[in-house]
Amino acid sequence: MAAKSIISRPVYGTLSLQPGKHHLFIADAEGALAIADLAAKAPADFFGGAHVIFIPGRDGKYADVLEALKPAQFYLGHSFASALPRLKQTLANAHMGLRLYLAGTEGLIGQAMHAALEAGIDHTSIQTEHRGSLARRMQCVHCKGITENVTTQPATCSHCGLLLLVRDHYSRRLAAFQGVCINAEDRSEIPPIEEVFR
Repeated sequence: MAAKSIISRPVYGTLSLQPGKHHLFIADAEGALAIADLAAKAPADFFGGAHVIFIPGRDGKYADVLEALKPAQFYLGHSFASALPRLKQTLANAHMGLRLYLAGTEGLIGQAMHAALEAGIDHTSIQTEHRGSLARRMQCVHCKGITENVTTQPATCSHCGLLLLVRDHYSRRLAAFQGVCINAEDRSEIPPIEEVFR
């Protein structure tokens, strides 16, 4: 499924240098490479005042790429949930003119965007770049549970166990696609499961 065909999905750009003294980077997995690409165009002292929050993912790659930039602050998180308290504290103490850069998976970008907007960061101060997996963050419309890194269609809810059709409707508020029971009439009817969101 082409990303352009989903009207509700946010449009992502390419990270670019922004003027200002305070720069906060939040990335996961291949999002580190988007930051590295931006760094290649940045003045030598650009990262001297930057704060980087990075969630490497299962394979643990790319942390060394970001550490080599020598940011003023570097935080390595195991998951977005574990990094969220640090992000919220950083946003609460942010100075006027903070520039926020979000790079990586759609789930990370959506959740970090939500936290930033909730903290009062102006959306014009936020840049995004999608890199890496197209795995979806899915909310079950039945139990309201969130299942991370969904790659199949249909997918099983990790909370209630229902088999869900992963709809192309993206909720910006939840930073998730909606999943609805695909076999509500007859639970024994199980359509083929295919990996479609890589």
